Amino acid sequence: MSNAAQIVIIGTGFSGLGMGIRLKEAGYHNFVILEQSDDIGGTWHENHYPGCACDVQSALYSFSFEQNPEWTRMFARQEEIKGYLKGCAEKYGLMEHIRLNTHVAGARYEERTGSWTVETCSSQELWAYMQNKGLKPGDALDRTDKALPAFDTLNAEVVVSGMGGLSTPAYPEIKGIESFTGKSFHSQDWDHDYDFRGKRVAVIGTGASAIQFVPEVAKEAAHLDLYQRTPPWIMPKPDREIRPLERMLFRKFPQTLNAFRQSLYWMLEGRVLGFVGNPRILKIGELQARRHIRSQIKDKELRRKVTPDFHFGCKRVLISNNYYPALARDNVDVLTDGIREVRGNVIVDNQGNEREVDCIIYGTGFKAQDPIPRKMIFGRGGQDLLDAWKEGAEAYKGTSVTGFPNFFMLMGPNTGLGHSSMVYMIESQVQYVLDAIKKMQKHNWKSVEVKDAAFRQYNASIHAKLGNSVWQTGCKSWYVNENGKNTTLWPGFTWQFRQQTRKFDAGNYRCEPATGAVTEEAAAIATA
Repeated sequence: MSNAAQIVIIGTGFSGLGMGIRLKEAGYHNFVILEQSDDIGGTWHENHYPGCACDVQSALYSFSFEQNPEWTRMFARQEEIKGYLKGCAEKYGLMEHIRLNTHVAGARYEERTGSWTVETCSSQELWAYMQNKGLKPGDALDRTDKALPAFDTLNAEVVVSGMGGLSTPAYPEIKGIESFTGKSFHSQDWDHDYDFRGKRVAVIGTGASAIQFVPEVAKEAAHLDLYQRTPPWIMPKPDREIRPLERMLFRKFPQTLNAFRQSLYWMLEGRVLGFVGNPRILKIGELQARRHIRSQIKDKELRRKVTPDFHFGCKRVLISNNYYPALARDNVDVLTDGIREVRGNVIVDNQGNEREVDCIIYGTGFKAQDPIPRKMIFGRGGQDLLDAWKEGAEAYKGTSVTGFPNFFMLMGPNTGLGHSSMVYMIESQVQYVLDAIKKMQKHNWKSVEVKDAAFRQYNASIHAKLGNSVWQTGCKSWYVNENGKNTTLWPGFTWQFRQQTRKFDAGNYRCEPATGAVTEEAAAIATA
């Protein structure tokens, strides 16, 4: 196996596969895609809990160049999305470029050569080591520990991160949780062998994953306690089966599928007017969400518990038709007093009430504010990427960071959406990175690095736009970090982002020729 590649891509979700497909179509073959799991699919492989599905319509949650006439539902379920991604990888010849079970332990930029050294190891061996040490995903490794698995090195001219922001599970800090004597797991690490029948289950968290798996667990468990910190706004889910006749029409007349996709795109795009333009528009959505509560929950006290007290849209708006009915079941209690501690098989709330449980499920989401772990990416002068992000994650066009040449992120800071499909944003960034690689090759540049002035100006404009958005109206969400800075969302229409990323703007980068001399003329020529 070669220990050198022109381009290293990390991850096999939509980002990594989309980048690989476009590279191959452009004639690039010397690239590898590193995947820590035993199969491709990214979050759609890692998350396989009961009820797991997408909250964006299937026709739009797919590559524009590989539209799928075979979706069976308006909102595809996990297994179908994973199958779609695997089909894309096989159709476009990516399997020969993918290295499964390969954990990226770190990547370091070498200033002398203008290249990256990527360290990898066996995922299975690392996971066994972490379990033995009691470590969780995202925890820093002690590189001096001789018990660590062996590391290999891979040299690359360019590194493209397709890891995504929702990849590292987040766990709550609860006193005594290590003393819990029952079964526990995060929604991303679902244990399908665990039998819920006759069990007392505690679910911690009420985010996007929890509202999908709670109804499924409630059907089987003897009793379910849902520990809710903040209730989400939930809208009805306009889901249904896509009939065989419709699928046949999409197969025989692809233009009808594209027209349907376009209609969905523009319908969803209109939501931006409420999120960023005039939040008062969102009052219509709030009224619909309140009706949804009233129509599905009869008990007034339970209605009160599940009704948010923050602006509609400030936190992620969720969609579900079966979550509220599940909470109204006789075997489900919604608990809002928090958790003081865990003692053995007992959870003690902040009022001192004790409840015995057999199983704890963490529906606590992901470390969206820490999309890349510490001690993983090192740029110029050995700077850790997280040290460059002391005030929160930032990137130029969600893609490049000053001090980290030849390093590009897909689904980077401030590219997330609260209204439409992330695949559209990913394709936009893929085009931008591909154009950068083409220009590097054409002009024989050893490295490209975004200029600090361009980096700062861009992010200042992003946060100025975010300042008037509904996301800054005071609620606590994973969109915003502890300093109140929104590091995740894009404050505008998605077509505006696509316009910005259509071409690599070399004039805003330091472009270093292979000779070693940095010239402003090089970037000017490429931009012209």
